[in-house]
This record gives sequence, C-alpha cells and structure tokens, in this order.
Amino acid sequence: MSTATLTPAPTESAPVKALHDEGRIGVRNNLRHIGALVRRNLLQIKKDPESMFDALLMPIIFTLLFVYVFGGSVGSSMGGGRQEYLNYLIPGLMAMMGMNIAMAVGTGVNDDFRKGVMDRFRTMPIARSSVLIAKIVVELGRMMVATLILLVMGFALGMELHGSVLGLIEAIALSAAFGAAIMWIFILLGLTMKTAQAVQGMGMLVLMPLQFGSSIFAPTQTMPGWLRTFTDYNPLSNLADAARGLMMGGPVAHPVWVTLGWAVVITAVMAPLAVARFRKKS
Repeated sequence: MSTATLTPAPTESAPVKALHDEGRIGVRNNLRHIGALVRRNLLQIKKDPESMFDALLMPIIFTLLFVYVFGGSVGSSMGGGRQEYLNYLIPGLMAMMGMNIAMAVGTGVNDDFRKGVMDRFRTMPIARSSVLIAKIVVELGRMMVATLILLVMGFALGMELHGSVLGLIEAIALSAAFGAAIMWIFILLGLTMKTAQAVQGMGMLVLMPLQFGSSIFAPTQTMPGWLRTFTDYNPLSNLADAARGLMMGGPVAHPVWVTLGWAVVITAVMAPLAVARFRKKS
C-alpha cells in the first residue's frame, strides 16, 4: 500500500502593512483621500447636528454679552458709545472664533482614537496627514459658519463697515489662515492627552490668557506695562488689529505680516509633530 505524499495546504499571507511613505501615494490620491474623509466628517455632523451648536450659538452669545454688558463703559472710554464698541468688538471676535472652534478639533481627534476609528484609518494605505487635514477642512467650514453668523449679528446691531468689502473678505481669510494653524496645536494636544476632557481643560488654560490678554475685547492703552508687553507679542492682538484695519480702516501692514508669520511658524512646527504623533500613537 503506497503512501500518498501530502503537500502542506497553502497558508494565507500576512496582511500587508499600510503604507507609511506618503510620497508614494501621490498628490492626486492624497486629495482624493482628503475629499473622502471630509465627506465622512460631514456625514458625522449630519447625524449629530448638536455638534454645530457651538458654531451657531457662540457668536450670538458673545456678541450680545459683550456689547450690552461692556459696550457702554468701554465705548465711552474710547470716546464713543455702544456703537463705537460694536465696531471695535466684531473684528476682534472674528479672531477669537478660530481659537474656540480649533479646540473642537483636538477633542474630536481624541474621541475618534478612543472609539477605535483612527486605528482603522492607520491600517489603510492612505497618507497619515490626509486624516488630520480633513479634520481641519471641516472645522474651517464650521469656523466660516460661525464667522458669518457673527457678521450678521454685528450688522443687525448696527455695525458699520468703514473699509471695503474686499477688506472684509481679506479679514475673514486671514482669520481662517491663523485658525487653521492653531488647529494643529489642538490636534497635537488631542493626540497627546488621554481624554477629551483633558484636551478641553488644557485648551482653556491656553485660550483664556491669549484671549483676555489681548486687544480683542478692549484697547490695551490702559493696561499695566507688563501686560501691554504681553499683548504686543500676543498673536491674537495682531490678528484682531489686522482685522480692524482691514474692515474699519487703519494701518494693516505690520499686524497682517506678524499674523501671517505666526501662522507659518506654528504650522511648520506643529503639523509635522502632529503627523508623527499620529503615526506612533498606540
């Protein structure tokens, strides 16, 4: 009785490791991946419309609160009244919108990791940066919605545009550019902190001194010398001053270039760190 030679059954090959070299993917595929991920994030907002409440309500609440609580006293100190303060405040609030919306990027990234969504993305042959850029694109859209509501509130309360419409568009674009840069900081926080609550708490520790230690809500002439020094180097002060100059008239060259410089430096430093952390996060 002959014995048959048994050949070992073919075994399944190990799963192919996801690509880590983003350069091999190509620009066209990168853009296609970003578009698909943007659509995924927009569908998430559609399923959870409550996630838009901050973008819809925050500009209304802040405008009414500061105009009617501080507008009379601060406006009088500026040589006008509530109307004068309204023209001063709205461009400053445009600078603040990007900061508050940016914090949602960090909490969203942290939450996606906690749910295991990001682990699935990292097993796919897609550019790691495309996942994070898609987040920024969607949050910029939310920022534009908040800015539009802010401007509608401002004009409804009597804000006067002393500059040109082109200046207004340039102020919005400058705010968006700086907001996108700040989002990289919060993405890195979201990838570093353990919980979304920790990201939010750390974000508030960063936001509060920057927002209130700036020229967003009030002129800096009456502040103590040490605080004025801080506000002079505070990027939010330069962004607010640039937006006022573009919308209401006044010097714009220095604050615009300083703001763009901050945006470039923050992006150049934080974006690679965030992508590297995204690859290594366990």
